[in-house]
Amino acid sequence: MKGLKWLATASAFALTVCAVPALADVKIEDIVNDAATTNDVVSNGLGPQGQRYSTLEAINKDNVANLVPAWAMSLGGEKMRGQETQPLVRDGVMYITGSYSRMWAIDVKTGHEIWQYDHRLPEGILPCCDVINRGAAIYGDKVIFGTLDAKLVALNAKTGKVVWTKEIDDFKAGYSYTAAPLIVPTKAHGPLLLTGVSGGEFGVVGRVEGRKVDTGELVWSRPTIEGHMGTLNGKPSTMTGDKVNATWPGDLWKTGGGATWLGGTYDPDTGLAFFGAGNPGPWNSHMRPGDNKWSCARIAIDPEDGSIKWGYQTTPNDGWDFDGVNEVVSFDADGKKLAATADRNGFFYVLDRTNGAFQAAYPFVSKITWAKEIGKDGRPVYVDDNRPGDPKAGKDGKKGATVFAVPSFLGGKNWMPMAYSQQTKLFYVPSNEWGMDIWNEPVAYKKGAAYLGAGFTIKPIFDDHIGSLKAIDPLTGKIVWEAKNKAPLWGGVLTTASGLVFYGTPEGEFKALDATNGKELFSFNTGSGIVGSPITWEQDGEQMVSIVSGWGGAVPLWGGEVAKTVANLNQGGMVWTFKLPKKMAAN
Repeated sequence: MKGLKWLATASAFALTVCAVPALADVKIEDIVNDAATTNDVVSNGLGPQGQRYSTLEAINKDNVANLVPAWAMSLGGEKMRGQETQPLVRDGVMYITGSYSRMWAIDVKTGHEIWQYDHRLPEGILPCCDVINRGAAIYGDKVIFGTLDAKLVALNAKTGKVVWTKEIDDFKAGYSYTAAPLIVPTKAHGPLLLTGVSGGEFGVVGRVEGRKVDTGELVWSRPTIEGHMGTLNGKPSTMTGDKVNATWPGDLWKTGGGATWLGGTYDPDTGLAFFGAGNPGPWNSHMRPGDNKWSCARIAIDPEDGSIKWGYQTTPNDGWDFDGVNEVVSFDADGKKLAATADRNGFFYVLDRTNGAFQAAYPFVSKITWAKEIGKDGRPVYVDDNRPGDPKAGKDGKKGATVFAVPSFLGGKNWMPMAYSQQTKLFYVPSNEWGMDIWNEPVAYKKGAAYLGAGFTIKPIFDDHIGSLKAIDPLTGKIVWEAKNKAPLWGGVLTTASGLVFYGTPEGEFKALDATNGKELFSFNTGSGIVGSPITWEQDGEQMVSIVSGWGGAVPLWGGEVAKTVANLNQGGMVWTFKLPKKMAAN
């Protein structure tokens, strides 16, 4: 009996606990048009463009203070750690992922669990920055998510039973998967599931892959590092970059990093998918002179064949682990098709999304030390003395000169998604004000081992706050307002047509602010730090708002002196759903 009990709890399972609402298949048109519909959320970002903007207005500045919990559901168990998911909602069912590669289906009317799936994780997984998961994709009758042992799992949306499983890569080499997959239309292949890879700190090579949604069959693969060959329909296609060693020395491109660990966005206007490529490997930039393309970059991919249509590098020859994965959000202004991205390096960039042409870049955090500015050519003007020193220049060759760099390697903005309001024309960017002591060390690649070549200690740069939610005008770079927070911000943002901005804090407060001036209008303590992303939708004539609460993620693991500010925060795992009292909503 003990053996049977262990097998039941250790293996993947789906448990039905209540009746399943009638579910209609999700079509590709539903996903592409998600931003224009209010009765569901079928994409990460409330639309593939990633604006996280809702046209709903029932909850507004005058009544948001009256929000009350409609229901709450505990994720239960001992795996309460780092809940970074964004929920999906379809036909009265909410789908969320959780830490340790789990997924739930929940009845949105009652908060009752419909089914739960626990992926069976092997020993020896190598997640860099906590055991988190950022969400799922939904198409047809399937919900699909990635796992910490670098697999993709498709589940039946009604039952939670496994439909197909595909291995992305070898988890023993450092590969994993934590992002929400992206589903896009193509003419040649039908809807494709686009995914990246995690593992940049282990010397993996980043890539984006396109798979058939129904079977998981690989259609194409596009590496993000120069010199590597892509594939199409099982055959070699084209090499990434112009030639081998154009911007990478020797053989370092073979373990060059550039992990696409945050996933992507899609622009229906241009038909392009936008992905960010992370830090180059190793962190020690003196080992790899050159731009090291396409690490620390945004790339536009044609989903038809996986070819790169344009690329823009935010931090060439990165020496601070600034990555380049942050989301690319499409928006229109002054008659132009633009895209914005807030980089870990502390600058907010505006690009022409049709061709990647640089438009502007503005600092959005304080006291940036590594660059004076972003030049008119779109390249940073480096402060040479603020690059960590070469270990070979030291007395014993074991440690280079230490510098104090701002921002820290956790970034002016990390993974947490920003929002864009079509009403105010502002971006709402969750940012952090911190720096780091950083130094370089010698390192050699070893499969499955950390491939850094650097040491660091993170430090606050202000006494009263680290986190700062900022409202930014993308056409001028002006910070219209900011809402400061003692602890770092690590969760996503939602904005609505009624002039509200929703977000959460590590202290557990779920808040709504006035989108025009940042005034706090609502706050509710969820009992654990919030590192997830909120959503809103309409259910039976009522506007609902949901957030998943549960402290964790990279900050308490990598936080240095900053970790002291979050040392007493409780882990957890709760889904909170809010609405207005019916009498209030009727008024």
